[in-house]
Amino acid sequence: MDALARLLVVDDDPSIRAMLCEYLQAHGYAVTEAGSGAQMRQCIEADLPDVVLLDIRLPGEDGLTLARYLREHYDVGIIMVTASGEVIDRVVGLELGADDYLPKPFDPRELLARLKSVLRRIQAKPTAEPGAAAAGGRGPRQRFGRCELDLESRRLFEASGAEVAMTAMEYDLLRVFLANPNRVLSRDQLLMQTRNREWEPFDRSIDIRIGRLRRKVEPDPAGEPRCIRTVRNAGYMFVPA
Repeated sequence: MDALARLLVVDDDPSIRAMLCEYLQAHGYAVTEAGSGAQMRQCIEADLPDVVLLDIRLPGEDGLTLARYLREHYDVGIIMVTASGEVIDRVVGLELGADDYLPKPFDPRELLARLKSVLRRIQAKPTAEPGAAAAGGRGPRQRFGRCELDLESRRLFEASGAEVAMTAMEYDLLRVFLANPNRVLSRDQLLMQTRNREWEPFDRSIDIRIGRLRRKVEPDPAGEPRCIRTVRNAGYMFVPA
């Protein structure tokens, strides 16, 4: 299905856009390009892509602002492109809901591997059964801390019934934890099962996502984690109530 995927490259450097378009088209993708946030919005209104490759350093609206806009309005994959030394941009991008990040300069082959990983997760998203919307989108739910996860619709709810917003990565983490209760999962295992890549030293993406999830699902978000526990020098463990 990758060959049918639609990609949008957003970068203010024409040479980078041309290189990426040529490389990705040669691998069977339908690629459009934009040099600014305004152009990105026009492209999305004309044809919603499956994945947006989004540079952070853009004129006018920067990539972080655009990532927030995309995550709030569209169900698309987002791969952020950051300058190699600017860790804070990667952290903020992940907190805003980006699916992955890629530091410059990068090897196009690494981009292709990360792109395929994001697409696999998108294409694995279940389709709601006919009539599910009319029934309120309710499906089989599993308890996770003070919330319930609807596995069919990929939606998270509080006990009151209010929906809790979450990113695709947060859903993937919840799904992996539910499948492995009371089992310590290392950062390597979590990344392999949610991002199909190994953990790298100083990569805080898992820790950032866990912190965001705890604020959403822990019975006492300000207290000691009881649902997603940290196991020192080992990883994280989901402990059902």
